Order: sequence, then C-alpha cells, then structure tokens
Amino acid sequence: MSGSVEEKFIERAKRVWDQLIRIGEQIRDGSLRKLVLDMLREPKITFTRVEPRISFWESPAAPKKHHAYPGGLLDHTLGVTEIALRLVEVYEGVYGATVDRDLVIAAALLHDLFKYYQYERDPLTGGFRPRSDWYFSHDFAMVAELTVRGAPDKLVRAVAEVHGTVPFSMVESQIVHQADTTDSDFVSRLQDIVWQVCRDLELEIEGVKALKVFYDAMKAVPIFEYAKIYYSRGRDGLREYIKNLLGLTGGKQ
Repeated sequence: MSGSVEEKFIERAKRVWDQLIRIGEQIRDGSLRKLVLDMLREPKITFTRVEPRISFWESPAAPKKHHAYPGGLLDHTLGVTEIALRLVEVYEGVYGATVDRDLVIAAALLHDLFKYYQYERDPLTGGFRPRSDWYFSHDFAMVAELTVRGAPDKLVRAVAEVHGTVPFSMVESQIVHQADTTDSDFVSRLQDIVWQVCRDLELEIEGVKALKVFYDAMKAVPIFEYAKIYYSRGRDGLREYIKNLLGLTGGKQ
C-alpha cells in the first residue's frame, strides 16, 4: 500500500478519535466522564489476562458485515453516538421525553469498544477474521470490565441492553440500540456497493484481488465519498474513480 494512502488513513482515524474524545468530554457527571474518557484513551480489558491482536484504530466493526474495513469500528462508534444524540433531541423536542444525555453518550461510546479484541489479521486475505482463542463477546467483556471498574449500575445495564439481546429497561439503551441499528444497516448498504465495484475490478484487471482493493479503497477516503460518486456517476463511474485513486492499470489477457 502506498504511503500516501496509509497517511490519509491515519490522519482520518485521528480526526474521528479526537471527535470521540470531544463528545466524551461533554458528559456532565464528573465520575462518569472520567470513566468513559479513561476507557476511550486506553481501551484495555483488565478483568482478565488477554491481549488484543490488532489495534482499536485499525479494527473493523465486523469482519464481513457492517463497517468491515480498517477504521470501521472508529467510524461506527462515532456514527452511533451522533445519531443517538440526534434521537435524544427528537424525542425530547417532539414527545417531551426525559432522557439522561450523559448515559446515552457513555453507552454509545462504549457499546462496541472491545470488539477489536475479537479479531485478528487474516494472512490469507489480508483482511480480518474472528480469533479462535477468545471466549467473551465484546458486550459481555464490556459488562465485566465496567463492573470491576465500579461503573454505575445504570451504565452497566445500558451497555447490556444496547445490543437488543435482553429486554430494554431504559429509554437510553433503546435510543442507542436504534442508533446502532440505523448506522449498521445504512453503511452496510453503501459498503455492498463499494464491494461489488471491487469485484468488477478483479474481473477487469489481471492480478487484482477484490478484497485488497476494497481495504485499500476504504483506507483512502471515507465511505460516503464513494456513495457520492456512485449516485452521481453510477457503478462504472465509481469503478473508474477507484482505479484512478489507487493507480490500478492493465486488463485481462
């Protein structure tokens, strides 16, 4: 991968990271703010001995589903948090709901934080795959970590409920769950568009592998840049854009 693409990726990842920190700093409750910022700045599991195999910055949100690209976990965390905050404004303004904004921010920022512990690099594809030696899913790991760190019960409950696997007992966890679903579904559809174009390029150019093109493309620019190209120039236009962006040349013999 060219240095310029890698540099752009690191710069963009840092911008997203900085935005997450700034949102965490908006939490008004001092002890809750400190807990969330400590975990964001050093997203480390301490309740058991386990080491991650990739970094939080480079991690996808999932190996094959939504945000399945380097930096996808960062993007998804920011997307969920911003959508959740807009939902708070809607439900307060339209329905007169009473919502704990601090709790919404905390649950949104932390809900997937430990996902990167679940993945490792795939030497066959150059992408990511689930690791076989780690027995906790990220939501269980977060509940355990929050418990040993003495987090307030409401935050432990919210994080446990966000993924929709247990009944909702608070409006805050339901808001974050809806934001999670919205961001996952929308970006998954955009990701499918980019993936299909990368498959086209594999068929068009000798020696090109769709998965490598996909990861390189997703490191180069944000996914909505590809959406803009696709909706204005179509699939062929997006294919040419990615070819030029990554310097892909040649054809099938």
